[in-house]
Amino acid sequence: MTDKLSPVSGRRAVLRVLSASLGAAALPGWAQGTGAPRLITISGAITEVVYALGADAQLVGTDTTSLYPPAALRTPKVGYMRQLSAEGLLSLRPDAVIATTESGPPVVLDQIRSAGVRLELIEADHSWGEVQRKVRAVGRASAREAQARDLQARLDAEWAGVQKRVAAVTSRRPRVLFVLSHSASPQVSGEKTAAHAVIGFAGGVNCLSGFQGYRPMTAEAMASASPDVILTSTQSIEAHGGVDKFWQRPELALTPAYRKRALITQDALLLLGFGPRLPAAIGELHTQLLAA
Repeated sequence: MTDKLSPVSGRRAVLRVLSASLGAAALPGWAQGTGAPRLITISGAITEVVYALGADAQLVGTDTTSLYPPAALRTPKVGYMRQLSAEGLLSLRPDAVIATTESGPPVVLDQIRSAGVRLELIEADHSWGEVQRKVRAVGRASAREAQARDLQARLDAEWAGVQKRVAAVTSRRPRVLFVLSHSASPQVSGEKTAAHAVIGFAGGVNCLSGFQGYRPMTAEAMASASPDVILTSTQSIEAHGGVDKFWQRPELALTPAYRKRALITQDALLLLGFGPRLPAAIGELHTQLLAA
């Protein structure tokens, strides 16, 4: 009597075979002959940690948010972090996949585990602890735990120094509005967002509260928020065609920030990625808020 596999178990079997059978010849240039764990990173910040630990020779793939350092652009790409494919990931024969809890879909993460690949899943809660967890996870997965401890000690010292600078300022905290405008429909950030967290870390106050996540930017919201400063990404400015075009949005004309043209921009991955450059990003933002 022939045994029949269910669709789910059959798919898992195919994925296990795919993971085990593909040869190193399918991976020209990356992680061949290193004798170290082969890594895929799903998060630009996690990829930055890999490079900071000197483990980039172990990378066999990264997601499309992995834009820094420039060498990361040349790594094989496995797609956007929220729209992953198990087949695409497993075709690169990783020993470990390192991702955050923002990655998905969940069924793909389950398929990766079922194929026997180690999955390091890091909680994304927009805290300094998130950065620490990323460093530890990459250290474990890359077999560079000693280097990870050294990196974490240096980053902790940088973070403590920046937070001491912020705490020393006792003047009124500026009201900051973060605008995400990479497309034709700008949004503003509420609570439980990376933008909300970095504004607070840098000594500002998110002028929008009472909701979590992002909402469309409306004239009513701008009038009630009354921000002193607008914070956005350099990518948002580029999407608008420059700073002058950005300020032409009629909703912004209702804000105190518009009258002063108080605008701060930073690269999105630097500002919101919660990677090893976070102390530098917060230090720069704090300085800019003081000057705005």
